[in-house]
Amino acid sequence: MSRKNYGAKPLSLPQPVWILATYDENGVPNVMNAAWGGISEENELSVCLSPGHKTCLNFARTGAFTVSMADAAHAAGCDYVGIATGLKTADKFARAGFTAERSALVNAPIIRELPVCIECRVIEFNKQSCILRGEIVNVSVDESALTDGRLDMAKAAPLCFDPFNHAYHVIGEKVGDAWGIGKQLL
Repeated sequence: MSRKNYGAKPLSLPQPVWILATYDENGVPNVMNAAWGGISEENELSVCLSPGHKTCLNFARTGAFTVSMADAAHAAGCDYVGIATGLKTADKFARAGFTAERSALVNAPIIRELPVCIECRVIEFNKQSCILRGEIVNVSVDESALTDGRLDMAKAAPLCFDPFNHAYHVIGEKVGDAWGIGKQLL
């Protein structure tokens, strides 16, 4: 098998498409798209963000943010919030087609249109490394994305980012059970 070298670049698959939401000083929801994030501890996630984002100014003030999973049905709105800046576009949240529901657990908005949401408290934001660490307070899933009380990946239709081709893809096809499919090799 022959390989193509890409060099030292931030290329990994899959990359989740996370939509971070915060409230500004007037209680207006703001939102942004972030692709460089992941679960970093049992009850913690980490995201790489440039400090100049309005979202960063907001969570510094409120101490909270939410992370919703982008989905196929709202791909255009989710992409838009990564293109437009909240520093110049006051109605960015609404223009993306989103409506907000106030979290009961943290001072941040839940995006009603996106079925999976992680509600977080800020643990730390390191402006030098650009790493935001958040304590996971709750994960909520809209009933529209459930089957028999469990998340249905096909219904949630989460997007992943393909940094090799600058494209979004839907995750959904099941190929086996985790901690199960490999037992055939034991």
